[in-house]
Amino acid sequence: MITDMDKYIDIGVNLTGSSFKKDIPQVIERAQQVGVEKLIVTGTDIKHSEQAIILTQQNESICYSTAGLHPHHASDYSNDLASELRDMLNHKNVVAVGECGLDFNRNFSTRKEQIRAFEAQLEIAIEVQKPVFLHQRDAHEDFISIIKSCRDDLSQVVAHCFTGSIDEVNDYVLLDMYVGVTGWICDERRGLSLQQAVKHIPLDRIMLETDAPYLLPRDLPEKPAEKNRNEPCFLPHIARAVAKNMEIDEGKLIAAAYSNSYDFFNLS
Repeated sequence: MITDMDKYIDIGVNLTGSSFKKDIPQVIERAQQVGVEKLIVTGTDIKHSEQAIILTQQNESICYSTAGLHPHHASDYSNDLASELRDMLNHKNVVAVGECGLDFNRNFSTRKEQIRAFEAQLEIAIEVQKPVFLHQRDAHEDFISIIKSCRDDLSQVVAHCFTGSIDEVNDYVLLDMYVGVTGWICDERRGLSLQQAVKHIPLDRIMLETDAPYLLPRDLPEKPAEKNRNEPCFLPHIARAVAKNMEIDEGKLIAAAYSNSYDFFNLS
């Protein structure tokens, strides 16, 4: 088991987004300087999953990626797309299926389309025996029901970018799921529920992420390199907030999150 309070893994970075187009090397360098050793680049559709794989090839042993179809794009799901996903999941740097799940807040794809694409990607995860990197917004009951139906066959499961309640955390823990926490916890307006919920996340199930470029911590003391853009280098700041709200030693939290993430994604 790897433990080191000065090392971090950011399990969710949208490095293929347009806001990172001009300075990815500098973003990675800033992350490395503060101990963020490894980045899991999020794949949200075929195009971005392919771009994420290219980034992992350009930054071996630092960047890894997921490959999947975000619920916003669930209407794009097809047998051909599933075949492309399977091919990408065979790549040595692709460490999880996702980002996939349910988003009943925006409903960019219909609920029926979302459920179909989610269930299909869980089947692929079972087939290739890779972890799943999950998104859930305003869809907790359906989300839990679907995971329950196949949890015994899935390897590892993480609820990415968790912003929910104590009851939701408890449901995840009962299903032996991991929970990814972002800078949402630093928001004095919207993060109050999360600040209470993290106290119920077992230490052996917590992971840390920025979800950059989104969710810039509101209480960040320094200005970001690009206005309003979150970066992996702010992960230590998020870790401090998580430890404070979990009421545990910061070093203990950082070491646990690193070890959990390293093992979950089977990194090297």
